[in-house]
Amino acid sequence: MNPVANLLRTHQTHRPRRLRRTATLREMVRETVLQPSDFIYPLFVQPGQGLKQEIGAMPGNYRWSVDRLVEEVGAAREEGVKSVILFGLPAKKDAQGSEAWDDEAAVQMAVRALKRSYPELVVITDICLCEYTSHGHCGVVEHQEVLNDPTLELLARAAVSHARAGADVVAPSDMMDGRVGAIREALDENGFDQVTLMSYAAKYASAFYGPFREAADSAPQFGDRRAYQMDPANSDEALREVGLDLDEGADIVMVKPALAYLDIIRRVKDTYGVPLAAYNVSGEFSMVHAVAERGWMERERTILEVLTSIRRAGADLILTYHAREAARLLKRG
Repeated sequence: MNPVANLLRTHQTHRPRRLRRTATLREMVRETVLQPSDFIYPLFVQPGQGLKQEIGAMPGNYRWSVDRLVEEVGAAREEGVKSVILFGLPAKKDAQGSEAWDDEAAVQMAVRALKRSYPELVVITDICLCEYTSHGHCGVVEHQEVLNDPTLELLARAAVSHARAGADVVAPSDMMDGRVGAIREALDENGFDQVTLMSYAAKYASAFYGPFREAADSAPQFGDRRAYQMDPANSDEALREVGLDLDEGADIVMVKPALAYLDIIRRVKDTYGVPLAAYNVSGEFSMVHAVAERGWMERERTILEVLTSIRRAGADLILTYHAREAARLLKRG
């Protein structure tokens, strides 16, 4: 008797391919479900009117004036995207980054406009100083050193200003020690105890941020950010950072970047079981675009595979520049 045939008869009950025969069967047993409401759409807002300026390193992404931003968000909502995160470009920069807490700055104006137009939209604002400072670092600088504690007060002022404008969620991305507690205390003291705090809890000093720095004009003018962002070699440290932010009052924690840190996403989810976001960052977006443009991979399949991998690793929410395109693909089925 043919040994292969005998083996097949003996083990014919084990046929995993039976569940892969048709698209409907595959969908019925799919373990990870991706949907447009999982996405948070990052957007860059600047002063002015009628502005839509493409970002060279991130094709299809733009710096928007508030009026054009409202139109873009309306289109994204029609496609099923229910949340955005805003990054601001100031009219002017200074050593402290004072436009970060200016109630009439671009982000605050955008929050008010979006909440007027789309009350049910979840509006998140990035809380950091790097876009606003003349030196490009995420905090107060003295003698080319970023000072932790003096920075906390400024971050808290920015968070309160964004909450006053109507932000649903504030998201500190600076990686200063103790900033979650400082922001939570300031929000509560100013009557914003219902504003959600989403912390960039495990933010790595990554090479994948390059295109973002062009988009936000936020490259450091000296040194780098390795003294406050995490070492890519560390995993246990991420759990400590997340634990500290949860103890200080974070409602949602984030891992950034996503693709090179899927193991971190999984460890955080398994350890804490709290709402978890992951940032599919600018470099990850630009890689997919560049490779697909050369015809080396299928763009649409790659986008959905990347986002599914992040969701499968344990992320509940995904910040992604692919948000609109991915939402369209999912609606199309």
